[in-house]
Amino acid sequence: MTQTMPPGTPVPPERTLALDFDTSRTTVRQALAELVVEGRLERIQGKGTFVAKPKVAQALQLTSYTEDMRAQGLEPTSRLLEIGYVSAEDDLADRLVIKPGSRVLRIERLRMANGEPMAIETTHLSAKRFPGLRKHLTKYSSLYTALGEEYGVHLAEAEETIETALATPREAALLGTDTGLPMLLLSRHSKDDNGEPVEWVRSVYRGDRYKFLARLTRPKA
Repeated sequence: MTQTMPPGTPVPPERTLALDFDTSRTTVRQALAELVVEGRLERIQGKGTFVAKPKVAQALQLTSYTEDMRAQGLEPTSRLLEIGYVSAEDDLADRLVIKPGSRVLRIERLRMANGEPMAIETTHLSAKRFPGLRKHLTKYSSLYTALGEEYGVHLAEAEETIETALATPREAALLGTDTGLPMLLLSRHSKDDNGEPVEWVRSVYRGDRYKFLARLTRPKA
């Protein structure tokens, strides 16, 4: 059904679908819920269920969100949710190679594409290594640009893990989706060209709007 209907098309009521397919409303409800999880349908609170837009397919590579979205032909924007200093717990201190309790700049942003919420990104950086970064971020639209221009730091490598998690009520509200919907949880530990840690990032992406691609090659014998 969804393959022949353009994005944004409203889905008929459960009663109508049950009659059309000669099945129960319970079966229809379950089928619709599965299609929402797969990203083929989307629920808009107070409006109904609609055919979803195709998922954004993002290659796994060390680039910024801004670069990623523009490569897809989408216009990236961000909304700052929170910014401030926190004390590094043991795990975060290990990742940034700083002493536990050291000050860390924490930046939480809502990432959007063509005005649509796509992800919540939380970045952690050593306050000692990047003094004044909070102020510099008002000058640059990209964090990576600020790191390069103000501190001469350029990211060279990163380790990234991808897991699944269920949307919390806060995440669902910010991303315009349902609580409990599967999300893609990315953790990125980035280093500069000297092998020194630069950032640790936790991002929650909408599982119904996003997918990641990886190019694999077989090792030579």
